[in-house]
Amino acid sequence: MTRQRRAVESALAQAEGFCSAQDLHAQLRDAGERVGLATVYAQLRQLTEQGRVDVVRSDAGEALYRQCGEGEHHHHLRCRQCGHVDELHAPAVETWAQEIGVSSGYTALSHSLEVTGLCPNCA
Repeated sequence: MTRQRRAVESALAQAEGFCSAQDLHAQLRDAGERVGLATVYAQLRQLTEQGRVDVVRSDAGEALYRQCGEGEHHHHLRCRQCGHVDELHAPAVETWAQEIGVSSGYTALSHSLEVTGLCPNCA
């Protein structure tokens, strides 16, 4: 594990909720860490691929990251107004994704799902 990886993981652990790579970079810079923005993106990509970081997209299309709260695969329900995110466990989605991939001849399948709407507080 590199110094940069430890710094990014530490910043994610301290962040409250989802945050952008730019926000993490600013947090690291303010803490005196010398980690470039490109390195932050690279570390976030690796952590996401390893399933250690959740990523959702804002309505503007910006990727937002947070440390995974659970070890198993899950999906997200995100409020379009306030940004609140709930984790979803959707066995039917898992079954459907596997069936559609296999029936199309695909292997090494993966998927992600984000459902957006208005949370009860914003509705």
